[in-house]
Amino acid sequence: MAVFRIERFTRLPAAESWRRVTDWERHAAHVPLTAITVAKAPPTGAGTVFVARTGVGPLAFDDPMEVVRWVPPAAGRAGLCHLEKRGSLVRGRASIEVCPTDSGSHVVWVEELSVRLLPRWCDPALARAGRRVFGRALDGLLDQDT
Repeated sequence: MAVFRIERFTRLPAAESWRRVTDWERHAAHVPLTAITVAKAPPTGAGTVFVARTGVGPLAFDDPMEVVRWVPPAAGRAGLCHLEKRGSLVRGRASIEVCPTDSGSHVVWVEELSVRLLPRWCDPALARAGRRVFGRALDGLLDQDT
């Protein structure tokens, strides 16, 4: 399983960082060749299911995910969201934590991925690619100008 961790500090308050990183459909604007469909209208929470479809035409695949834990930040307490990836091609889990700081917030995204048919010796390359793709997505989601 490929595991990677991304951390960002932002001047955005924790509540705003949380809103941005858990706006699932907004992720698609920052992940190439990806569209996201949410089965339940916002507000999101535990039990929300969404699907990221990545690729072009017949070379696309679905990455269905379910929110299994949902604790928004409040009164100086960190927010925590756990996702389970339940696809036939991509499996694993993700955790997003948003911690308030004196100057804004600290966002920590940890992802554990396994891709069917991809041998384990590819895990380090998959982790590097994931760190890069999801790091850019997180940067876009937290951009102060959006």
